[in-house]
Amino acid sequence: MFKWLLFPLTLIYGFFVSIRNMLFDYNLLRSHEFNMPVISVGNITVGGTGKTPHIEYLVSLLKPQFNIATLSRGYKRKTKGFIIASNKSCAKEIGDEPKQIKTKFPDITVAVDTDRVHGIKKIIKNTNPNVILLDDAFQHRFVEPGLSILLIDYNKPIYNDWVLPYGRLRESCHEHKRADIIIITKSPGEVKPLEKRLIIKELKIFPYQKLYFTKIKYNDLKPVYKNEIHISLDDCKTENYSFLLLTGIANSKPLEIFLSNFSKNIHHISFSDHHAFSKNNLEKIVNEFNKIQNDKKIIITTEKDAIRLREFKNIDFFTSLPVFYIPIEIEFLNNEEEIFNKNITDFILDFDKMRI
Repeated sequence: MFKWLLFPLTLIYGFFVSIRNMLFDYNLLRSHEFNMPVISVGNITVGGTGKTPHIEYLVSLLKPQFNIATLSRGYKRKTKGFIIASNKSCAKEIGDEPKQIKTKFPDITVAVDTDRVHGIKKIIKNTNPNVILLDDAFQHRFVEPGLSILLIDYNKPIYNDWVLPYGRLRESCHEHKRADIIIITKSPGEVKPLEKRLIIKELKIFPYQKLYFTKIKYNDLKPVYKNEIHISLDDCKTENYSFLLLTGIANSKPLEIFLSNFSKNIHHISFSDHHAFSKNNLEKIVNEFNKIQNDKKIIITTEKDAIRLREFKNIDFFTSLPVFYIPIEIEFLNNEEEIFNKNITDFILDFDKMRI
């Protein structure tokens, strides 16, 4: 009701952010360039735009051909400084998203450092990669990436938003000009040509920028712990299962909508994004699960939340329950996957040719 009271703060915040960007634009603050391919994936909007599944897509694309490293700040980790993840690293040490990437791709270098310049230098010294993927680094202008990918949520267009705290933008929407590739994420199954032209017009896409659309693809259930039965979503629908949905992400609505195709009885417990689960939280979840009046019931969570829940593997009262997560990946719309893939690999190969 009183959101308008935040507007003066938005003007002040936006002013200082624009001054900072101007200092970088005029080289009064230095951006570091590196003699190797660096690809940045980031956003302007606060909240989830799908950075991790897009990073994972890039890893899957490039891993067969290149020695890859990923670098993020390790949001909400309990450690400081530069860390190269091992297969034994936990979410508290490196953050849940880097842990998720390391779990899926144990043979690549996954590192965290709040100082991206320092982190890149350490990665190069320790692992000598062919390409570094920077996670959530669009505003980290002390690094000048060779290729910048900006993600924009289809459901939260930046041209209809305001800078923090009145709106959800970290900086002005006009700063999208720094991106080489813009991906409209979480799109519906189809974006018609007219709608695409309207988005291009509203965003004011520059000639040097490429625009793509992706959607989230939900895969089938996977157990969080090893001692569970295997069950599919189709089984749940056929046998009228009840779901207890457990989420600690920025926006769980799309997942709720997806799951509604498989159950008419969904109970939802929601925590804040990157929530650090406690034993008390698990007790609350178990109590809510026991209240569901159906013998056929399961707990469903997100892939990111599953990473943090696995760290409670010795708490039998929770791990003995049927707890599953839903893996996600991205799909390109309009059959543009091959074009995007070529954009990425050509950037790396052309970069290497220029060094010869």
